[in-house]
Amino acid sequence: MTGGSVRGNDRQGPPGMRYGAPVSAIKKFQVTFDCAEPERLARFWCEVLGYVTPPPPEGFTTWDDFNRTLPPEKQGSWFACSDPSGVGPRLYFQRVPEGKIVKNRVHLDVRVGTGLVGDERLATLEAECARLVALGATHVQTLYADEENESCIPMLDIEGNEFCID
Repeated sequence: MTGGSVRGNDRQGPPGMRYGAPVSAIKKFQVTFDCAEPERLARFWCEVLGYVTPPPPEGFTTWDDFNRTLPPEKQGSWFACSDPSGVGPRLYFQRVPEGKIVKNRVHLDVRVGTGLVGDERLATLEAECARLVALGATHVQTLYADEENESCIPMLDIEGNEFCID
């Protein structure tokens, strides 16, 4: 192959494109949720992840004050939250007219049991599940450890979006 050596994680894509090759300076991304109630869902995810909401725009004491200046159809149409450490992605919530109909193609894994195994992991997951249920999440099921996988708990957020705690 011309143009350099092939690394183990390089995969060929469309002609002239290599996956896993050095890329430009894209370092940050945000995760966008389509939803019915952006601020409510954002505040739920702040509680789940320890994220924070940004201060209202300059010149406004609260987000409600800001929203009142918008046309009625734009009021409350979006909200965002971010990792206070600046490491995790920003979460953006936008109001859409249609409700959730089918299973998510992408979901978040909330990593509360990283490095834990067996009963200690399961106890940590179950405690987090109870905390999130108290916030309005739905416990779908508990998947117990087997020969290949550790335990995890699929859940639904307050608008029915799937996520897992693992």
